[in-house]
Amino acid sequence: MSTLGNFIWSIADQLRGPYRPNQYGNVILPLTILRRLDYIIEPDREAVRALAAKYDNPNRLKVEVKKATGRSFYNTSNYSFGNLLKDADGLADNLADYIDRFSPDVDVFEYFDFKKEILALEKAELLREVITSFKAVDLHPDVVSNADMGDAFEYIIRKFNEAANETSGDHYTPRDAIRLLVDLLFAEKDADLTEAGIIRTLYDPTAGTGGMLALAEEHLLEQNPDAKLSLYGQEYNGQSYAICKSDLLAKGHDATNIAFGNTLTADAFKDRKFDFCMSNPPYGVDWKQYAKAVTEERDEAGPYGRFAPGLPATSDGQMLFLLHLAHKMRAPEDGGGRTGIVMNGSPLFNGAAESGPSNIRKWLLENDLVEAIVALPTNMFFNTGIATYIWILDNTKHPDRKGLVQLIDGTSFWTKMRKSLGSKNRELGEEDRAKIVRLYADFTAAEPDYSKVLCKDEFGYWTITVERPLLDESGQPVVDRKGKPKPDMKKRNTENVPITYGGSTAGAAGKVEVIAAYFDAEVKPHVPDAWIDWAKVKTGYEIPFTRHFYKYVPPRPLAEIDADLEKQVAMILELLREVEG
Repeated sequence: MSTLGNFIWSIADQLRGPYRPNQYGNVILPLTILRRLDYIIEPDREAVRALAAKYDNPNRLKVEVKKATGRSFYNTSNYSFGNLLKDADGLADNLADYIDRFSPDVDVFEYFDFKKEILALEKAELLREVITSFKAVDLHPDVVSNADMGDAFEYIIRKFNEAANETSGDHYTPRDAIRLLVDLLFAEKDADLTEAGIIRTLYDPTAGTGGMLALAEEHLLEQNPDAKLSLYGQEYNGQSYAICKSDLLAKGHDATNIAFGNTLTADAFKDRKFDFCMSNPPYGVDWKQYAKAVTEERDEAGPYGRFAPGLPATSDGQMLFLLHLAHKMRAPEDGGGRTGIVMNGSPLFNGAAESGPSNIRKWLLENDLVEAIVALPTNMFFNTGIATYIWILDNTKHPDRKGLVQLIDGTSFWTKMRKSLGSKNRELGEEDRAKIVRLYADFTAAEPDYSKVLCKDEFGYWTITVERPLLDESGQPVVDRKGKPKPDMKKRNTENVPITYGGSTAGAAGKVEVIAAYFDAEVKPHVPDAWIDWAKVKTGYEIPFTRHFYKYVPPRPLAEIDADLEKQVAMILELLREVEG
């Protein structure tokens, strides 16, 4: 639990009565942001006011402020937490003036509709009390680190959503899961990342409150303090966007790199590619309302558009984000890109051959983009106990990894939490993360219980339609005009033929030979009159993760089961005797 977050949330008790618990966040979150920014701009406040008096042009003012302070944002108001309370009668107007006079890139208070809250607090005669409490909270960066500030925001959001009976997992991802994702994302490039003065870009299309971006930067700077990571993100939840943008502003990043809006319908960085991409998109979220726009984009963009490989069912948009990120990786000729994305199990196997999901997997695997998939422990996330997986994509794989996919079963690497947070009662400790990263780095099947390295073709198959003849009353095949037997639709069946059947390494090129060999060995001996309808052969791809790590547990001996049953029967009879007696 965040001690700071707990303290800030305790201020919300002052709102009890005029505000319902599910409304507390509308006041607490923007005031926390304002207090943090207030500390950051305090040292240069007078210098900025002087520059504002000198330059009317906002573009020129921004340049001059950047020169003078090193920051891209500023505030030209005469008010701050230092003097707001001195004018008791004008507090509401003065606070509104303070918010209005931030530079245009600080649009975060609009997304909280905070001016409306100022008036509501004033009407309830609570404004002075709340501002007094926040003035006493020391959020100076020297006192509260960026990491602690992020923890505080997440704690407040979780409490806010619990009160509103909403799912906090929609807003942020547990930090232990992010740290593993970051470890894996940077693992293959760690040597490059230690170069002096390197500049890299990182992008999150579902940025939330910015937790992934913040921890990725923290990881890189720990390895190389001279490195520069330019952070980009897009978020469609107004409050999450405001927090994310505020966090980056506070750290000195270019806030224009954080965009508001729906990534699936309006990509804010349409012409940009990135060194690293990461995301935890919402699971199982319906995208019917966006289907028209997404389908139109797919049709208009042609074979190189982000959604060209296929579209998933409108009941679950996870794979749209998977495609989007694959499209956002820097081109191999420009140095290549890597992607890490957290999804549930359905993108591994949902959809039959040549369905949208299957075609997406086919495109990813045939283009050799899937480097590794890691199964996480269950009960890792705040709002769901289901199985989740990290996918790592890379369009410039290390030569040793080309044509191969590593599956890592990390489901047993977890530490029980002392106190559950929603559905989350397990976490990845440092040792747990280290074990998974070591398995990834070793890139072998030396520990087959936890790591498998498979050829990408092993996930492909052909679905064949097996026909049998329609028989007349005398048991003879019914034929068509050309003398060919007519198929009996009631006996029609399908078989999935692995592309690597019989040890084939020809891949899709050996389609006819592999299917024929499978049919002759696996089907013909059982139904000699059957044939293949070659016009109906379909190509499919699935990643049956759990099947690869299935461990057979033999059933208990019957004698042991009988003995247990006899004990239970004897116990029941004894209880019945006591009742009757």
